[in-house]
Amino acid sequence: MASTLIGKQAVVIGAGMAGLTAAGALADCFDQVVVLERDTLPSEATYRAGTPQARHVHALLLSGQRALSELFPGIEQDLARAGAVPLRAGLDVRIERPGYDPFPQRDLGWFSYAVSRPTIERAVRERVEGRANTTLRQRCRVQEVLASPNGEAVTGVRYENGNGASETIAADFVVDASGRGALTLALLQSIGRPMPEETTIGIDLGYATCVFAIPDDASNDWKGIMTFGQAPQNSRGGLMLPLEGNRWMATIGGRHGDVPPGDAEGYLNYARALRTPTIYNAISHAKRLDGVARYGFRESVRRHFERLDSFPRGLLPIGDAICRFNPVYGQGMSVAALEACLLKRLLERVGGDSNPIAGLAPTFFAEVQALIETPWSVATLDFVFPDTRGQRPADFEITLKFGIALTRLAAEDPAVHKLTAEVQNLLKPRSAYRDPVLVQRVLAIMAEA
Repeated sequence: MASTLIGKQAVVIGAGMAGLTAAGALADCFDQVVVLERDTLPSEATYRAGTPQARHVHALLLSGQRALSELFPGIEQDLARAGAVPLRAGLDVRIERPGYDPFPQRDLGWFSYAVSRPTIERAVRERVEGRANTTLRQRCRVQEVLASPNGEAVTGVRYENGNGASETIAADFVVDASGRGALTLALLQSIGRPMPEETTIGIDLGYATCVFAIPDDASNDWKGIMTFGQAPQNSRGGLMLPLEGNRWMATIGGRHGDVPPGDAEGYLNYARALRTPTIYNAISHAKRLDGVARYGFRESVRRHFERLDSFPRGLLPIGDAICRFNPVYGQGMSVAALEACLLKRLLERVGGDSNPIAGLAPTFFAEVQALIETPWSVATLDFVFPDTRGQRPADFEITLKFGIALTRLAAEDPAVHKLTAEVQNLLKPRSAYRDPVLVQRVLAIMAEA
């Protein structure tokens, strides 16, 4: 535990995964940490209005699982007790991609958990609430971040409490984990500071999800299924994973208008039209336990706070406020937890400085780039679909061909398969693919094409 306190009170805006993990990082370095959440926070693992995406399949990558364990030691056991289903990497999820139906199933040497978003959030929330100096206040809608008259430093936040009355709370440090980062942008605007530049990738993704009871005669060959369409002509895909309580959660979707309808019959018809029949065959006779939940995701957004010349002291946007990723790749929760671990390390590093809060945000913005780079490079693969909006990378065609050849090599070589899984799980950076020996092997396959 870090013994150096760097401030009296920190305020975190939002009790989603980014806010909760940030609170875990802050607790050792401030006298008090207050988390303000506009929603009512359920005592059970149930959905809440502020996270509509929670009704869909969520993946906790191994990097995210390890980051949560770093912040909250023993939390993997908490998830297991809550009914999370262990999945052996490379073995338990059948992956169907064009040319590989299925991709070779191998035990890659680790396991992760399949579990619902509300159950993960509840487990983390209980850990945060267990810290003596941390308070969660629900039904508190933050209206603005407050700054000093010259705009150089943040002094607190103003919020509307559960009774509709306006309150202010002082803070030495404010983390904006509210999602879209609107409060940070509003503050920058109000004090006459420039907005961060944005890079966007418009994908117009739409998906729908149902939960099913796992039937007694379910396949023993897999616990989950991921199926890809034939890009670029077919954007339809699906992911089905087990949940606590002997259930399947199946999310299916597509892009640019080719999205599933919101009724049960339409949902099944859409599933029937996926490139492979595995998901449809599994759910067509399974008992559906709820209605169809739908969600739309217009664009991935990366805000370049690192390019700003100055930034208000004592404010830090985090999570989706910095970068929102295409949810298909299952990176959001894990990146949020990894960002919180970065924040924790920075807090420990600056603890002895004379003015530790002053350089915290600029240092975070600079160092988080390495963390964001790999998941963002995955987001650029969305340019395989011609209707994707944004600036296509100059080397996109060669990157695509390299990726196809790398996939073929991974199918043949278990060591390469493991490496690609490690990169997908954000355990290793994408630069691992630049290893000269690996590059030569991939180029040899590309030359055969």
